[in-house]
Amino acid sequence: MTTTPASAASDQDGDSTVVARPDRATRAAGLLPADSALRRATLITVFNSLGNGLYFPLGVLYFTRIVGLDATAVGLGMTMAGLVGVAAGVPAGRAADRWGARQVGALLWGGTGVATAAYVLVHSYAGFLVAVVCATGLQMASRGVQGAIYADVLPAATRVEARAYLRMITNVGMGVGGAFGAIALQLDTRGAYMTVILVNALSFLAPASMVRRLPLAAHVVERVAAQKEPAAVSSWRAVRDLPFLAVTVLNAVLVVQYTLSEVGLPLWIVERTEAPRWTAALLMIVNCVLVALLQVRVARRASQVPSAVRAMGWSGLLLAAACAVYAVSAGLSPVWAVLALAVGAVVQVFAEVLSAAGGWTLGYELADARAHGVYQGVFGAGFSAGMMAGPALVTVTAIQHGAVGWAVLGVLFAVTGLAVRPAVRWARRDGEWRGEAVA
Repeated sequence: MTTTPASAASDQDGDSTVVARPDRATRAAGLLPADSALRRATLITVFNSLGNGLYFPLGVLYFTRIVGLDATAVGLGMTMAGLVGVAAGVPAGRAADRWGARQVGALLWGGTGVATAAYVLVHSYAGFLVAVVCATGLQMASRGVQGAIYADVLPAATRVEARAYLRMITNVGMGVGGAFGAIALQLDTRGAYMTVILVNALSFLAPASMVRRLPLAAHVVERVAAQKEPAAVSSWRAVRDLPFLAVTVLNAVLVVQYTLSEVGLPLWIVERTEAPRWTAALLMIVNCVLVALLQVRVARRASQVPSAVRAMGWSGLLLAAACAVYAVSAGLSPVWAVLALAVGAVVQVFAEVLSAAGGWTLGYELADARAHGVYQGVFGAGFSAGMMAGPALVTVTAIQHGAVGWAVLGVLFAVTGLAVRPAVRWARRDGEWRGEAVA
């Protein structure tokens, strides 16, 4: 991110910037990390993940059961909103480079909170479209800006490990929020749904008020204090950075694994296996618990470019193995089907934590440090695109064609993971063009 000397010296609120200590990112002081930036980022993550976990189980049901909209129309509206969010990622990143990632992030999260609160006022499809496009578009656009914020406030040496820690916190928060969301689902009243929506809106508004006070990392403060700010670069450089775009696309393909868990497996279990329906919930719990236990440990071993490349390669191969195990579950008895699906889910968790850690490292290390906002905007847009394409891709392969479809998905994942290595070699040869050597 390009930061002006004035904004580096202090927040716009007038608070003195506190330099983030480059000690072990996840070392706890009591219940929270010792690093001041990571401690505040943890509080932001707790607020937001609790609200999101609370809302996710009942968001669609609110619009269909309470507002009375057609389910297909709601799905179409959400798809449109997702497309807007993908398109908004790069302009949001460019704005972060120009005006500061923390300031732009605060505006995006604040806007998301206001648009989310507007859901309680929706009484028509037109109102739904306006609200969901604004809320989803702003939230998805904030992904890349969030990456730029982390580039500015977290010590470079522990940044990937810190993101892994925050992902662990997210999983725990989502799980706790989801438990309370289940209570609202059981009540199934307009008041319960609206309460959840307003609490979720607050989970964006509260972080929006906190993010501007995140202290800048030492390397950012020192660079500005020494007046070593790099020369200005084109705000659209990331869009023309072909090696970086190649890595972004490959990461987007591996991101499909998230919708494999959220959409593909529940459909597969119900339509193609003898496993009981509750197996889908069991696999989700297994995923959340194992990610929380493993993500930080794995991230420590994938914080450099070579280890990140290996992590992405292994992720693709493990995803292929998980697809093969899922395919086998279709011909088994209920007990053995549950066991096979659980084994596949465990294998997929290892693939997930490897690709997440590798993706964070490559997204930062292959970017031009002078324009982290737009680079993280591009990378975040790729992530969003993978999440959007995932449900359709999983449905037309595994769900419609069974074992053959799983084989297609498995080959796609394996080839993608292995293709990361030549793509990164291309980017490293091109590192001088970015203005900084790629580690």
